[in-house]
Amino acid sequence: MDATTTPLRRDLTAPDLGEMEQMAREEFARLPETFRALCRDLVIRVEDFATDEVLKKMGLESEFDLLGLFEGIGLPFQSEGDVARMPNMVWLYRRPILDYWAEHEETIGTVVSHVLIHEIGHHFGLSDEDMEAIEASVA
Repeated sequence: MDATTTPLRRDLTAPDLGEMEQMAREEFARLPETFRALCRDLVIRVEDFATDEVLKKMGLESEFDLLGLFEGIGLPFQSEGDVARMPNMVWLYRRPILDYWAEHEETIGTVVSHVLIHEIGHHFGLSDEDMEAIEASVA
């Protein structure tokens, strides 16, 4: 090995559920305060895959086709008279995220941040352009 060769990192491992959840919390903390304040009742969870029920409902054939999901009623569609309901949730799916990361030239943090912002964007009823602007502000 010469001076221009970078040694392989043999100690790297894929993040487990807890580590990816921590990553999601750190990425969430980097978002603008005004954005985070509107998410105070939003629950963010990390699982390995979406449930079979979710995959079937969305018409997906592979559990690797879904990186994240927003479940609930977006802020623009909520009203003060709503009966008590489950909190809005954002799901990040670890294994599909890892699969995507392995096939692209982005850092794992960038992928997690992208999926998180996209799913939170559904909480707000945001367009793809709005989400891209938010992502650019934290890059």
